[in-house]
Amino acid sequence: MRIAVLSDIHGNRPAFEAVLADVDAAGLETIWCLGDLVGYGAEPDACVELARSHTDICLVGNHDMAVRGDLSLDEFSRGAELAARWTQDTMAAGNIGYLETLEPKLVDREDIGLYHASPRDPVWEYVLSTLLADLCLNVQPHRLCLVGHSHVALSFSRGEGETATGAAQRAGDELDLSEREWLINPGSVGQPRDGDPRAAWLVLDTGAWTATFRRTAYDIAAAAAAIRAARLPDSLAERLEYGQ
Repeated sequence: MRIAVLSDIHGNRPAFEAVLADVDAAGLETIWCLGDLVGYGAEPDACVELARSHTDICLVGNHDMAVRGDLSLDEFSRGAELAARWTQDTMAAGNIGYLETLEPKLVDREDIGLYHASPRDPVWEYVLSTLLADLCLNVQPHRLCLVGHSHVALSFSRGEGETATGAAQRAGDELDLSEREWLINPGSVGQPRDGDPRAAWLVLDTGAWTATFRRTAYDIAAAAAAIRAARLPDSLAERLEYGQ
């Protein structure tokens, strides 16, 4: 099975639609989303509706949980807090209701674990170092786990008796997952933070056991204009151009 793995949409409709078009062009019929449909961006309803109609598995992220009232907004940066409050005030009740049905992890599959943030803390932990990856690999029940949350396309792996190694992943990079333990982040669709402003995602092939990292160009100006029209912090619009 070939699966499109997405994460961290963050209310960025132009990016989400562009990725979905690429997914369709690649002939992928299964889509997994690792959470944060909303937050930062100005089109949360559109993104939730796209997820409802296109994803086969969807997790909840910390920004989604904040909007549905499960997390204190005091735990967020000022920009994230303002975006969450605006989203709470503007989102359709039915779409907030959809977010309320989601969980931050899915671990009942035999072969792959799915987490918004990490196997140790599905809501908050940013896995950005080999030390944290080692700790996660120690506790994850699957040989392969997929995580989001950090907005950076990364992979960490570990062989028996070894410590974890890791690397940032760029467009076109392919991993052989047939051996070793793995913890993989596809990067962010809606707000990449690795210097590449294009939407990030990956193709997971569970037949060949490979992961191929993808980037999709989208209309950044339109996403930024929507943020400014909503009177959200201008920094949320500016950072999209720089992938930061």
